[in-house]
Amino acid sequence: QVQLVESGGGLVQAGGSLRLSCAASGSIGGITATGWYRQAPGKQRELVATITNTGSTNYAESVKGRVTISRDSAKNTVYLQMNSLKSEDTAVYYCWSRRFYKDYWGQGTQVTVSS
Repeated sequence: QVQLVESGGGLVQAGGSLRLSCAASGSIGGITATGWYRQAPGKQRELVATITNTGSTNYAESVKGRVTISRDSAKNTVYLQMNSLKSEDTAVYYCWSRRFYKDYWGQGTQVTVSS
């Protein structure tokens, strides 16, 4: 099993920045990708950004240029740096990992952007 714990969410004004962290523990060997999804009230969960174990990244069009995903392998932690935040970025952000074709999710962290 893989445990994912998010941190770093909170309330920020539009135009501000936040950095989310996702710490992985447990049976982390074999993880091939980690990333972030988000779910706003009344909407489906959507991809924000992912990073593979080889460092390849993928971003949603809505966040390109404003968001950077990175990882610290020594700390088993993935980060999501979010800049120029907009009210439409308000959502619960979930950390995600895939290991041997099985998906794992964190509990989520709330990000609220006030306009």
